[in-house]
Amino acid sequence: MTNSVQNRRKQIQQTKPIVTNGSMDVAQRGTSVTGITADGLRTCDRWRTNIDSYGTYTLSQSTTVPTGEGFTKSFKIDCTTADASPGSGDLFTFEQRFEGQEVQMFKKGTSSAERYTVAFWIRSNLTGNLALNLVDSDNSRRVGSLVNISSADTWEKKVISFPKDTTGAFDDDTADSFRIQLFLGVGSNFTSGTLPTSAWESATTANFAAGQSAFIGSSTDNELYITGVQIEVGDFNADTIPPFQFESITENLARCQRYFYKTFDQGTTPAQNVSD
Repeated sequence: MTNSVQNRRKQIQQTKPIVTNGSMDVAQRGTSVTGITADGLRTCDRWRTNIDSYGTYTLSQSTTVPTGEGFTKSFKIDCTTADASPGSGDLFTFEQRFEGQEVQMFKKGTSSAERYTVAFWIRSNLTGNLALNLVDSDNSRRVGSLVNISSADTWEKKVISFPKDTTGAFDDDTADSFRIQLFLGVGSNFTSGTLPTSAWESATTANFAAGQSAFIGSSTDNELYITGVQIEVGDFNADTIPPFQFESITENLARCQRYFYKTFDQGTTPAQNVSD
């Protein structure tokens, strides 16, 4: 049986997307926030920005999307106060975190370990390289790849295949075990080493974003959009990656509500203005 057929069967067996809200459709906390300078989950559910002394941003759920791909929303990051000369430890990442029980299908830490493929649509006025890491939080291990934005203000689909890891299993629990982490801006502490692209390694700070050349905080002209984030079990390229697995808004919202459930404001009677 060919690898392509095996990978297709794995996709059929996958009953739901591994990534939650990869289409950026659910934004229970609100559709726009300004003056963001610190870590947190804001606007689109399940997507976290980690900001450490690296400028100020407006984060929003945008309707700017790639044409003809089925998406109606994206996550937009707009720099409003620049940090053109970041300190060595300054940092901005965009990520989703996964429970260990959600990623057991990768069989990490066993002789049967599987490869990972990450795909997404990205658009920015910036061109150059961003660093993308897969993170094993249980065993402090990482692997990375550079994501090249080649055309300014143009939607580009990126498909990146990562190696399997036979060292260190994910815990089978509800704790943070795995992360997809995109570096949008970093200081020199994170770029002075070598990005681990061919194999997973013990986490080394100097290697996290080595080779990065695009930095969201370099100017207030900078903005970035992302949508259609998916992760698949197996080795795929742009021709073989399965189509993005859209969920109904009901399914997507329910998965998001496992982590955050927006209730009515204090003093407001639930459903008082709702009619059939």
